[in-house]
Amino acid sequence: MSHPESEILALMAMGESVASPEERAHIEDCPGCREELSRLRHAVDVGRATIDVGELDTPAPIVWTRIADELQLSDEVRTDAAAAASATTEAPARPEPGPAPVADTATRRSRRGGGRRPVFRAQWILAAAVVLVLGVGAGTWAVVRQLAPTPVAQAALDAFPDHPGASGTAVVDRDSDGADTVTVTLNAPNDPNGYREVWLITADATALVSLGVLDGDEGTFTIPSGVDLNRYVLVDISDEPVDGDPTHSGDSIVRGQLSFG
Repeated sequence: MSHPESEILALMAMGESVASPEERAHIEDCPGCREELSRLRHAVDVGRATIDVGELDTPAPIVWTRIADELQLSDEVRTDAAAAASATTEAPARPEPGPAPVADTATRRSRRGGGRRPVFRAQWILAAAVVLVLGVGAGTWAVVRQLAPTPVAQAALDAFPDHPGASGTAVVDRDSDGADTVTVTLNAPNDPNGYREVWLITADATALVSLGVLDGDEGTFTIPSGVDLNRYVLVDISDEPVDGDPTHSGDSIVRGQLSFG
């Protein structure tokens, strides 16, 4: 089945039994859904922990409007949320606690019959807080995904004869501004003679660009904006002597060709 709606996960995080048996089974088997539910529960715990901290800033009305738009809430729910937010803003200072009055049976019945709407309001506000903290709405998640770097190419890096047993990987990520980075990993059993350097090389090996020194077994490097990855398709990691010569030593440890898509 498909992933449960974000609103279902938000209500589950607040302790509501709203998920069907199929949805609960999916969540138990889906790492992504379990992680999202865990984060929502953490947000709920944080929100509840701040209830007694004192005076909190009241969000502007536009905040509730945007949340309602994000969750595609009905007009009735929007009205309830706006009324609850207004009541929170306009509520008088809380008096000092005194002896608790004893309610008669009729009063208790009245409270039970009319108590559902205030509880719902409180739950909606808490759900809104979860949305604000973690961006539960599908549109917000879409924005986050758009801002996150996207893998556009990858390569398996194979060992050269002088470095048996070596291997590596390369993954090119592109951010929302179109800037590219490449993350390389290297597994080389032999210590380098000097230092290891990462290169981009054209398919015919007539041009190359140094991206920098690999410190350790993994590193992320910015690809210069003028480098065309349609030409510089080879990722190379070399063993460089400390001799002050900026050119490639000719001693490649691993190399591989980028595959796009």
